[in-house]
Amino acid sequence: MSSKIFRAGVISLPLLAVSAAYGADSSEQKPQVLSTVRINAEVKDQGYKAESSTSTAKTDTPLRDVPQSISVLTRQTLDDLNVQNIGDAVQYVPGVGTAQGEGNRETPIIRGNTSTGDFFLDGMRDDVQYYRDLYNIERLEVLKGANGALFGRGGVGGLINRVSKEAGFDPVRGMTLQFGSNSNKRVTTDVGQTFTDSVAFRVNGMYEDSDSYRDDVTLKRYGVNPTLTWRASDATRATFGVEYFHDERVADRGVSSYLGRPLETDAGTFFGDPVQSPTYATVKMANLMVEHRFSDTVVLRNRTRYGDYEKFYQNVFPGTVNTTTTVNPTGLPAGSYAAGSIVQISAYNNATDRKNVFNQTDLNFVLNTGAVTHKFLTGLELGRQETENFRSTGFFDSVAVGTTTVNALLTNPRTTFPLSWRQNGTDADNSGTAKIAALYLQDEIAFNPRFTVIAGLRYDNFKVDLRNNRTAQDFSSKDNLLSPRLALVYKPAEALSLYTSYTLTYQPRAGDQLASLSATNSALDPEEFKNYEVGLKWDATENLAFTAALFKLERTNVAVADPTAGTPGGPPAGTLMLVGGQENKGVELGLAGNVTDQWSIIAAATYQDAEISSNQSGTVLQGARLSGLPKTNFSLWNRYDLSSSWGFGLGIVNRAEIFAATENLSPGAVNVTLPSFTRVDGAVYFAMNDRWHAQLNVENLLDKEYFQFANSNTNITPGSPRAARVVVTAQF
Repeated sequence: MSSKIFRAGVISLPLLAVSAAYGADSSEQKPQVLSTVRINAEVKDQGYKAESSTSTAKTDTPLRDVPQSISVLTRQTLDDLNVQNIGDAVQYVPGVGTAQGEGNRETPIIRGNTSTGDFFLDGMRDDVQYYRDLYNIERLEVLKGANGALFGRGGVGGLINRVSKEAGFDPVRGMTLQFGSNSNKRVTTDVGQTFTDSVAFRVNGMYEDSDSYRDDVTLKRYGVNPTLTWRASDATRATFGVEYFHDERVADRGVSSYLGRPLETDAGTFFGDPVQSPTYATVKMANLMVEHRFSDTVVLRNRTRYGDYEKFYQNVFPGTVNTTTTVNPTGLPAGSYAAGSIVQISAYNNATDRKNVFNQTDLNFVLNTGAVTHKFLTGLELGRQETENFRSTGFFDSVAVGTTTVNALLTNPRTTFPLSWRQNGTDADNSGTAKIAALYLQDEIAFNPRFTVIAGLRYDNFKVDLRNNRTAQDFSSKDNLLSPRLALVYKPAEALSLYTSYTLTYQPRAGDQLASLSATNSALDPEEFKNYEVGLKWDATENLAFTAALFKLERTNVAVADPTAGTPGGPPAGTLMLVGGQENKGVELGLAGNVTDQWSIIAAATYQDAEISSNQSGTVLQGARLSGLPKTNFSLWNRYDLSSSWGFGLGIVNRAEIFAATENLSPGAVNVTLPSFTRVDGAVYFAMNDRWHAQLNVENLLDKEYFQFANSNTNITPGSPRAARVVVTAQF
């Protein structure tokens, strides 16, 4: 798709909207009567289709009329698919994939941008690297494109927001028991109760103890999340909640590659040492939300969150496979080893402690000015994030003091050498503080029932102070960020919205984990991400929504080494310069809801053409394809209910080939490619009565061998063989 065609599309839709608006019958030229900004305490999704997204759009505007690609996975969708983590869920979201995350964190790839920090909970930042569970979540929302105007820094390709279950005034009594392949065992509870007409309580809990199709990889996690809602009056309510969540597992970085292909091993073969590869995260949160409705058109809402995160991971993991005959490799008996027979093994660990405090205030109000109606959102966000990072390298001192890499046979790629842990010359030991103060304003300007302009602007004062404890050096950066949003929505019919939009966001030099400042980059401007988008949203029926988006996402201000640095007359050695980064042009299609009363569906299709737009190093070259990003992706899930008691589900996930790394144009490099695949999943649903339900989900029905995702050319995860899970749900 050429840039000329794309620009033509961006320009033509506003012209179409304007001409249609002015050419409409004069009887239709009336002021737009916007819906009130009353925001309900509870999400009322029905089936697979969602109507609105107040925590991400920050207004009550229907999803159909929000000028941005937003995918919502409702609680019913998550339950029918039987997913417990974000990585599995986003397989059914257009424009989103996942990377491996070194086996210790979720790593979504949204419109070609890989992130470990673009996570939100009820519209507030939740950015530490860990695996999130969905036991206490009402819905999962994915926003695509730059999101700076509402959410500030980051969200460069998009963001993922979880919406919590909260105490309401309808009784809740639920429990699920799950068991299945690979010793899968899980229980969840959801209990809600009203104490008085104005006070309600709810608690969600979860415990899981499971193995994996990967040898000696285990998982144990548990969480509890009580919430209390006080309805002080018809106009005022407050919800308070706390959560304790703990996740521990074996950090599994998959298999290596040889001559451009992932190693063809048994799907369970572990490379490295699972015993010495633990990872855990402990999350403690407290949340308070207070909302006051002055009228049906004026609502004030304040959210406060305190989060205490403790994260540790340690991994003994594979490196490269020898491509030539190797003599007397470290860690193996003396001798000659043929090419493709041994793999390098290394190790390190990392500890992160972070404390977040955020306060966010939103005011929504409607103002009529003659023939024009304004729906205003104005907000203030204050935050402070304190982070401690400490990394150590694993040394195989029993082999030889100071040894950091040993070798293992591909026929048995395990190592059991004892490890000692200490810092090498570059391991991180730093502490930092980030301070955020932001103001934002958005106006939805309705000129008539068909034509609306959305204009928004956010100002962020973002300051980071970082201390390198190894060298006693202090670095700081201060960015004053202006993030605009401009969009137009044209409604030829009530059920159909056409839109075009422009958004901008920034990624400051501290990075999404706030630890990347250095002497060479602290003074540089932040990276910029610009998103141009044209789309349509159509409620084909009351219960079925179709979406389409055509987008271009540009990344600029990427810091690279100045090739003249250190040369006569050039800048000092180590100097960086800013260049263009990458460009992604694509199309996203989505479908969610009910085709009939018996047939529910969710589908996603994506085409993306993304590449590096300028040389960034000797190996990351202009024209290279982005790692982990397929050109095409397709997924489809169907549920069909044969009767009030029986139903079945059938799904397909298809992904084109992907590169494991971005260095795929480097001269002489071997391009490691994960082949394309198609996987079929299925389910059977049985309702004994209104209280007792059961379902059987089978992943990879046809037992297809495939590779799921990668972190690099030497860390590639095989997909799961056929696996089954049975869930029994009781409602009391």
